[in-house]
Amino acid sequence: MSTRPVAALSEIRAIMGDLPGASAEAGSAAATREATLTKPPGALGRLEELTQWLCLWQARHPPRLDRARVAVFAGNHGVAARGVSAYPAEVTKQMVANFIAGGAAINQLCLSADAELRVYEMELDRPTADFSAESAMSEEDCAKAFAYGMMAVEPGLDLLCLGEMGIANTTSAAALCCGLFGGSAGDWVGPGTGVAGEGLARKIAVVDAAMTLHRAQFADPFEVMRRVGGRELAAIAGAVIAARMAHLPVLLDGFASTAAAAVLFAAEPHALDHCLVAHCSAEPGHRRLIKQLGQKPLLDLGMRLGEASGAALAIPVLKAAIACHNGMASFAEAGVSGKTE
Repeated sequence: MSTRPVAALSEIRAIMGDLPGASAEAGSAAATREATLTKPPGALGRLEELTQWLCLWQARHPPRLDRARVAVFAGNHGVAARGVSAYPAEVTKQMVANFIAGGAAINQLCLSADAELRVYEMELDRPTADFSAESAMSEEDCAKAFAYGMMAVEPGLDLLCLGEMGIANTTSAAALCCGLFGGSAGDWVGPGTGVAGEGLARKIAVVDAAMTLHRAQFADPFEVMRRVGGRELAAIAGAVIAARMAHLPVLLDGFASTAAAAVLFAAEPHALDHCLVAHCSAEPGHRRLIKQLGQKPLLDLGMRLGEASGAALAIPVLKAAIACHNGMASFAEAGVSGKTE
């Protein structure tokens, strides 16, 4: 991880009160052009909404998608030792090696979408603490992870796609959601990498134990992250904040990345206005979380892989929306009669 100076969580909380808004000027320009294009109003459905969203949060018209970055944050969780995953903790490091070698699904999806992939390893040899027995991270560790995630945002990007890799992170995601939005552990815990039967019951019990231990401190969403989150999840939240400050639209991947961003939503309901959920994961808690956030996923393909796969897969949808908006002729240019009253 970086040795750059890091913000305290109190500084990150302060940023949440000063988030920039959307560009009304760019949004108005997009709406004006959309109304002139050779199609009935609304005929392209959600594609029209997407170009409007891109203009609002890129703060420019016309929208562009020349440089999309897919950022995958990888971290290990101490709670994995409780047997909550179908895979051992060493798979996190092994999959990171696979990403670097180009052999994972996300590599192929990035190639297909012409997106750049960055993988951020976060102290894989030092897992977070078992959050069913103590806080997952210290204040310093959690703030450092937020700050590290902010570094994924650099000048020149047009879109940021956020995903993760970390054995046991669906357990952490379920605990985050339970801590932020209530309900029982069973409402949020799902099979993750494929646990069932006794394994699933054990996973629910671990989240229940964490709720009993930490719930008194859950009035502060950032404390929920510190106590039951993970380094890669805090980094995702940090990247979301930095993207907002840079007027950079964000696509969130599946359950874990959406749960990480949900910490910001719980702190400030408009904190995720520049974000879209790229797909609805097959993980049961994700659909419930998406509804809690008032979001509408772009895709619903039954995927549950993680590693930003759903976010990368949604990039061509955004490119198609931009192509139509920027490339279609207007009624006047095409000599086509417009709508009659």
